[in-house]
Amino acid sequence: MKVPDILSTIKDGSIIKFKDREAAAQMLASVLKDHLKGIPSSEITVLGIPRGGVIMAHIIYEKIKANSFDIVIPRKLCAPHNRELGIGAIMKDGTIYRNDYVINALKISQDYIEEEMSTQIKEINRRESLYRPENWSYQISNKTIILVDDGAATGATLIAALRWIRKQNPSNIIVAITVAPKETVELLKQEADRVESFIVPSTGNFSSVGQFYTDFSAVSDEEVVTIMKQS
Repeated sequence: MKVPDILSTIKDGSIIKFKDREAAAQMLASVLKDHLKGIPSSEITVLGIPRGGVIMAHIIYEKIKANSFDIVIPRKLCAPHNRELGIGAIMKDGTIYRNDYVINALKISQDYIEEEMSTQIKEINRRESLYRPENWSYQISNKTIILVDDGAATGATLIAALRWIRKQNPSNIIVAITVAPKETVELLKQEADRVESFIVPSTGNFSSVGQFYTDFSAVSDEEVVTIMKQS
């Protein structure tokens, strides 16, 4: 697939947009192939973050001929009275990333944080039972891990996932995303061994991940389940 088939330019603001997640995954796979030279495919595991990241991760897994494909399920911790605002993220085992700047600015109580953690862990359990009913073992230890999502705003869910992955003793971790603000990329570099992001706008030019896609349709549970069954 040629680059013009994947990208479109919006003339009013000269914003580069990916046509969709599939197109973004194709380009990420091409870049990753260069960085993975010399690493046997048997030592590579691709992990996607539901929901949109799973579509991209599966394409990358197939394109680079990795040994295994799986998902990890972090969940955003939401601020009180504003479910769109994240104050951190959590994994099933309690591995957490807290945005203390936001927490302190909003004077959010520890009681609320613990209640929100419990709520999100319940949702992780729901998704895990749906997406990974067999609960098979992860292929992470001593592997090169490629963690994929369709973009990052604050990076909270990626950071929580990265901290959990690091506990499983991988040989190294690569984050592969389509777009993230410069400040977020710098945060991710503190947690991963390498960060691949095609578009790195300043925070002032970033409003949402969907801004950088022509088609950023919602991904359903059913789509994720279908991909997992294929794998």
